Amino acid sequence: MRKRVLLIGGNFAPEPTGIGKYNGEMMKWLASNGYDCTVITSYPYYPQWKVQEPYEKVKSWYKKEELPVTTTLNGNGTGRLQIHRCPQYVPAKPSGAKRIMLDFSFALSAFFKVTQLLFRKKFDVVIAVVPPFHLGLLAVMYKKIRGAKVMYHIQDMQIEAARDLQMIKSKKLIGLLFGLERYIFRQADVVSSISDGMIRKIHEKAGKDIFFFPNWVDVTLFHPLDDKAALKREFGFAPEDKVILYSGAIGEKQGLESILYAAQKLQHRKDLKFLICGSGPYKAKLEEMAAVMGLQQVIFFPLQPFEKFNRFLNMADVHLVIQKANASDLVMPSKLTTILAVGGLALITANPGTSLHDLVTRYNMGILVNAEDQQALDEGICRAVDADAATLQENARSYAETFLSIGKIMSRFEETVVQN
Repeated sequence: MRKRVLLIGGNFAPEPTGIGKYNGEMMKWLASNGYDCTVITSYPYYPQWKVQEPYEKVKSWYKKEELPVTTTLNGNGTGRLQIHRCPQYVPAKPSGAKRIMLDFSFALSAFFKVTQLLFRKKFDVVIAVVPPFHLGLLAVMYKKIRGAKVMYHIQDMQIEAARDLQMIKSKKLIGLLFGLERYIFRQADVVSSISDGMIRKIHEKAGKDIFFFPNWVDVTLFHPLDDKAALKREFGFAPEDKVILYSGAIGEKQGLESILYAAQKLQHRKDLKFLICGSGPYKAKLEEMAAVMGLQQVIFFPLQPFEKFNRFLNMADVHLVIQKANASDLVMPSKLTTILAVGGLALITANPGTSLHDLVTRYNMGILVNAEDQQALDEGICRAVDADAATLQENARSYAETFLSIGKIMSRFEETVVQN
């Protein structure tokens, strides 16, 4: 009999980036390997912070979908993938308070769907993906009533981020949230996370072993390409241009205005083109700032179609991975996996002692500069565009092939979490 797997997560395919991307690929992999998979999630909204077509026209609150799974892996046959979309509040301009409302609105609507599924055929494994952290309570509820195995997978240490970024200022409320989290840790059969630094911090809180379940990349879809000059022409640049790319979500808390300050500082370098690609609530503000500053070398692109994305990434000379100083040990940037897969030269803001800094240093696969240090970023960009980076780029691709292949990661996950 096929094992049945339930995923509870606020983000899912067809969201192209972030947690939704990984949730979608995880469940499609399991379904294509013969598992009976069900997902409780929201309507796709990220990174645009707006419900996307065709879902914005849905009249009902809840919607059930059956996704076809046509690919079979390892000869195990085709499974089933059913998706339950739940309503939630989606702010057009997210703030700390509005993000909390988003998370709790989804948890509430997901509670009713989980309650409904309690009285149907039992799931063998329930996976709760964080954030929001309190989805773990829904997984624990299902376990208490139906006896399923619970995996609590942490993509982002949400409570620490809310505290450190002053999104929640009440010490009593932070203490209460940590108390709820400790309860989830005790009840979960498997607690997992995506980076060494996060695993160390979670282990200190949970007092139990943490399963390493990193984000992955399809190294067959994302791979190095030759003839960078032709790729640059394809996207409207001259072969001699040095393209410095930021591609991903554009939010206020990421410090992306540092890209504009770097462009202003380096505007005497006419060969430098700063390309900001993506969508998000802060994009219009960045465009306005760039116009006021008269930055002719800063170009904004929309999210690129999936079928063009490998060529688009290969076109860039330097890839910016920008984070706040207090984020580089709590969040492993998902954009970095595809940059490594295409053998890109990554310029990463991460401070010594953080897990991200340690990882990049250990495998010599990128250029590191201190986070929230504008001068360091400016100098790092100059170093990156002028350096011979062949070794760094070869190491990046090698790391992706060795450690980030979706097949290797999901096979280990299947053996450890689903089959045991």
